[in-house]
Amino acid sequence: MELSRRSVLKSAASTLPLLALRHAWPAAAPPPPLQQFSHAEVAVTGALQTAQRDNVTSVLQSLQDDSLLQPFRQMAGQPAPGASLGGWYEFKPDYDHHHDDAGLSPGSTLGQWISAFSRLYAASTFPGQTPRPELQARAQRLTALLATAISPGYFAQTRFPAYSLEKLACGMVDAHALAADPSAFSTLDQILSAAEPSLPGHAIDREIQWKLGADISWMWDESYTLPENFYLAAAAGGSPRFRRFAETYLLDQTWFEPLSRNVNRLGDKHAYSYVNSLNSAMQAYLVGGSAMHLEAARNAFAMLEAQSFATGGWGPEELLRKPGTDELAKSLTASHNSFETPCGGYAHMKLTRSLLRATRDGRYGDSMERIFYNTVLGALPLQPDGRSFYNSDYSVLARRVYSVHRWPCCSGTLPQVVADYGINTYLHTPGELWVNLYQPSEVRFQIHGEGFSLTQTTTYPEDPEIHLRLAGFRPASFTLRLRIPAWTGGAATLQVNRHAVALAVESGFASVTRLWRPGDEVTLTLPLSLRLEPLPANGGPAHPASVALLRGPLVLFALRDPAEAGPVPAPLSIPRDTLLNAQRSGPREWTVATSAGPRRFVAFTDIGDRTYSTYLIATG
Repeated sequence: MELSRRSVLKSAASTLPLLALRHAWPAAAPPPPLQQFSHAEVAVTGALQTAQRDNVTSVLQSLQDDSLLQPFRQMAGQPAPGASLGGWYEFKPDYDHHHDDAGLSPGSTLGQWISAFSRLYAASTFPGQTPRPELQARAQRLTALLATAISPGYFAQTRFPAYSLEKLACGMVDAHALAADPSAFSTLDQILSAAEPSLPGHAIDREIQWKLGADISWMWDESYTLPENFYLAAAAGGSPRFRRFAETYLLDQTWFEPLSRNVNRLGDKHAYSYVNSLNSAMQAYLVGGSAMHLEAARNAFAMLEAQSFATGGWGPEELLRKPGTDELAKSLTASHNSFETPCGGYAHMKLTRSLLRATRDGRYGDSMERIFYNTVLGALPLQPDGRSFYNSDYSVLARRVYSVHRWPCCSGTLPQVVADYGINTYLHTPGELWVNLYQPSEVRFQIHGEGFSLTQTTTYPEDPEIHLRLAGFRPASFTLRLRIPAWTGGAATLQVNRHAVALAVESGFASVTRLWRPGDEVTLTLPLSLRLEPLPANGGPAHPASVALLRGPLVLFALRDPAEAGPVPAPLSIPRDTLLNAQRSGPREWTVATSAGPRRFVAFTDIGDRTYSTYLIATG
């Protein structure tokens, strides 16, 4: 049923009491949130991570300014020289969603790429890294060029005015904070003025077609994701207008308020955008102080975990699933589009970082770790022609392949999530350093006014040991907090300077408080035992025999011969005890000795173009 503009605005008025509700939500006073490090304070040095960073940086730097500005100039009626990027990025005035692919979302990833340039530049300024001032210059130049090209015509002619505004706002926030662009917030104010005539005036569920006379493709916009970056802009010193705009676009009545009461509203929602909207709820808490929105995000995350695959991924065919159904199991045979990986990974890692900051609960770090190692770290490289990795495939017989779309949304989020690996790794509070992710890296931090560094050396999650070495100036007393994943079952061990230290784990973190000296070494050992995890039931039929094989945080994917497909692809059946006796046969490879011969299992990062299975049938 189509709604008139008047009825839509009338429904918005019914949300007004919730503005008071979110400021008066009863809750015990939580501790102050953990603080993030800046991109410039953490360096990530792992080989896979560095290769991803170099790939996205190279591809984005190869794109010409005129090509990036072309859709904006065309839609503003300006001269638009340069070659078209094609794909989703190009402007196609006669775009028809029935048969067109190119032209779906003109220019919508530019804001994400300005964000990525800013983040990648900031990360390059870490001491000892090679600074990349050209990335800062690129972010600033694109912001300046955008200011000359943005127009109400751009937002009036795109099906995604809110979606595009949200990405551009993110770019301006990061250009301001990370690329030291003094004009970024004035440009954001200009962008917002150009966009507002094409927006609904408040958040609209994706299922509501609010534009009268428009076809169904005009209801695919995502206005409910807008608050996150406008809260951040306001908190960073931007116009008070940004804060007011953020609060106006909180989807309270149909989404956040029911979620805060633990009412499950996930079923049939567009997966990426509604999960991403939970980041707006977290900023409503972290910036706006709304306890209701924190509760909504916490409850929604628990509902999401109940329908998440062993990899941490969710949303087959880009839809969250109704609890009490068998839709997850059916998706393994009905779909190859199991998880929208760079976009979903970006939203998920932001959300778990914010929830960890707000709650100090290590289970959010556990979830982030799964997404990191089993999805986005194994994304295929971005290609200069716009080919991008989009969906991970968890079907019975699966492959990693590029999307059929050029320059889709995942070409925007992949550079952003890669640039964020460092700030996801460490957090801090006064007198405390929190270690969340385990990967080769270094962090610089201040304790009682003294500068310290911590270097992490590890081949985890292939090997169980994580080595941490402190360096700095004078000895200082502080607390080191280390995340102990729940899957260790309490079997982790810790040494300081080769002397065993008793582990006391609280909310998923072990704490060591002592007088630390430069050169002190910490060795954390996380036992990487094999285990089987059944397909999640999500409140519906259980499938205890349908399992994934895991070792620590890693899902081990069974390699399969394409000839095994047959007329109807069948799940691979292996005795339960045989699976649990897999033997390591390479850096990220394990072998299971089945009655039909050896079967190899690999991490997602090592699948290549081979056929594989995620879930198996465990017999016996």
